[in-house]
Amino acid sequence: MTTLSRSTNGRVSAAPKRHATRPAPLHGAPLPLCLLVLGVLLVVLILVAAAVGSVPVSIGDTGRIVWAHLTGATPAVDPAHDQIVWTFRIPRVLLAALCGAGLAVAGVVLQALVANPLADPFILGVSAGGSVGAVTVMALGAGAAGGLGVSGAAFVGAMLAVALVFTLGQQHGRLNPVRLVLAGVAISYVFTSITSLLQLQTTPNNMRQIMFWLLGSVAGARWEQLQVAGVVVLAVTVLLTMYARQFNALVTGDESATALGIDVKRLRIVSIVLTSLLAGVLIAVAGGIGFVGLMVPHLVRLAFGVDHRRVLPLAALVGAVYLVIVDLLCRTVDPPNELPLNILTALFGAPFFIWLMRRDRSLSHS
Repeated sequence: MTTLSRSTNGRVSAAPKRHATRPAPLHGAPLPLCLLVLGVLLVVLILVAAAVGSVPVSIGDTGRIVWAHLTGATPAVDPAHDQIVWTFRIPRVLLAALCGAGLAVAGVVLQALVANPLADPFILGVSAGGSVGAVTVMALGAGAAGGLGVSGAAFVGAMLAVALVFTLGQQHGRLNPVRLVLAGVAISYVFTSITSLLQLQTTPNNMRQIMFWLLGSVAGARWEQLQVAGVVVLAVTVLLTMYARQFNALVTGDESATALGIDVKRLRIVSIVLTSLLAGVLIAVAGGIGFVGLMVPHLVRLAFGVDHRRVLPLAALVGAVYLVIVDLLCRTVDPPNELPLNILTALFGAPFFIWLMRRDRSLSHS
């Protein structure tokens, strides 16, 4: 779905073929302007989401509380509102934004690496592995996971799954994209069966907690979680964006990418390790959140084009905006009950994907 082209300075690059026949509506929009607009939209949504809840706080007071804490001043608002907004709601909204950004970036990269538009962080078994670790602690106690907490055990489980998929996905010492996908599916089924077995061993009181975690939630967000998740999402996104030109070449095929001087094997290894780290950390703190890494990359490519130098940073912001909205809906559509994130991400994601397949039967990530 891409062609090779040579620029006026003689540099060979990958140019997307689809642009020639079906240009994205915002393909020509300057990247800084797109980032600025999405960034402002994200900030506004964060303030709105932090203001909404069982105890309503005005958006103006929410903004004053956030500004006061950022500048070290004393907020001139009700102390109870200050605690509600700063201690509980802002961490939750920020964690939703981080999860949306990280999962979207991981989805963009994996779809390029395995040349499969259906790829997302969960195709490598990361979610299933993390679920085994977390459910082990919830069902059997921390002692069964070597003293690790839920987040720690989930991260270890996610990394174990990635290591197995990574090993099984190699053929003659080289990563094979098809074997990688098949290994991910197989490992996911194995870990899912283990998770189901553990659920049968637990008490009814633990079952609700387990199901809520498996379906994804940012309700338990804390500031200390944000520090680790924020650093990982920011650092990995920046590192992967530095490989954007190589991803453009990789989607033309391994041979073409190699001809352009790219070490395809090294690129795949580094990228898979980074995306696994990204997904593993987010799953550890928020559970399994599906469809974000699958849907957001396609939305961004449809709107902004397929150049990974644009898609990666824009997908991060679009993913953050999307999951902040989803989390807000989860809290407000059926008060006082709260829905797990996966219910709405699947509700929105599945119809979108069906529409996408009907729109373009030759569905391709390029």
